[in-house]
Amino acid sequence: MSAADVPLVEAGAAEAGGARSAPGVGRLRRDLPRAARWTPYVFLAPYLALFCVFVVVPVALGVWISLHDWDPFLPSRPWVGIDNYADLFRSDSPTRGHFWRALRATAIFTALSVPVLVTLPLLLALVLNQRFPGRSFFRAMFFAPYVLGVAIVALMWRLLLDPHIGVINHLLGKVGLPAGTGWTTAVPWVWVSLVGMTVWWTLGYNAVIYLAGLQNINRELYDAARIDGATRWQQFRHVTVPGLRPVFVFVVTMTVLGSANMFGQAYLLTGGGPGSETRTIIMYIAEEGFRSFRLGAAAAMSYVQAVLLALVNLGMFLLFFGRGGDEEAR
Repeated sequence: MSAADVPLVEAGAAEAGGARSAPGVGRLRRDLPRAARWTPYVFLAPYLALFCVFVVVPVALGVWISLHDWDPFLPSRPWVGIDNYADLFRSDSPTRGHFWRALRATAIFTALSVPVLVTLPLLLALVLNQRFPGRSFFRAMFFAPYVLGVAIVALMWRLLLDPHIGVINHLLGKVGLPAGTGWTTAVPWVWVSLVGMTVWWTLGYNAVIYLAGLQNINRELYDAARIDGATRWQQFRHVTVPGLRPVFVFVVTMTVLGSANMFGQAYLLTGGGPGSETRTIIMYIAEEGFRSFRLGAAAAMSYVQAVLLALVNLGMFLLFFGRGGDEEAR
């Protein structure tokens, strides 16, 4: 070995043993000017300030309010401790029945909408990922409803689904089908209306997310699968699905959160009816807080809902990543 090769060998040894390069990094850090050490924190300061103002402070204030009988129009806001939380589970509490019925309505909507909003956009993305004339037009067309506000979407669908003057019942009567369906006034048609409207409205967003994931899958994997004689179904199962797993988890998580926090569709289309059948948990929390002025009880409900959603999302992450993590470890 020549003398010129010695520095190269030493450099390779330093790279191979990452821990041995730490003293050099520490020495470089000590050599930096004091002002340079604070530069990253200066860049982070605006974000941290906004995060504290709009996230940390509201969360802390919400917890504080949930521990009081808080009426914004009364000077006295007595401390009640965890009574607002306990009322949601006491059998003799008038709040308990309304809260769990609203939670049941939210669960029904989530269970009906999430499978459709996860699978249908995936099928649409698979089609729109192919090459055909007008592909960009159809991509824009399917995404266009998502840019509309919930008030516009709900008003439009209310006019279409009105049991008496709605266009849909009119068209059903023209073809000889029952024309008196209570799309916004009767069960189970109210759920069909809410899920159908939500799918039409948000279908394009999930499809775009899937499209981005599909375009990030290496095309060489499909070429190798075709050379090995894999069918389209086998390519989808062994190439597309594993490649989309992180995207799939993101779509499922965001769709569950969006469905569990559904408010505008039910409020504007059905008004929570018939009765309280479609009154979701967000609707009930809003009524308690801003109509009955029981902000303490409403805050407690919101935190119970947040904990339940956190548990659901934790279960989904364990379902999708737990087994994969064990296989990678092996």
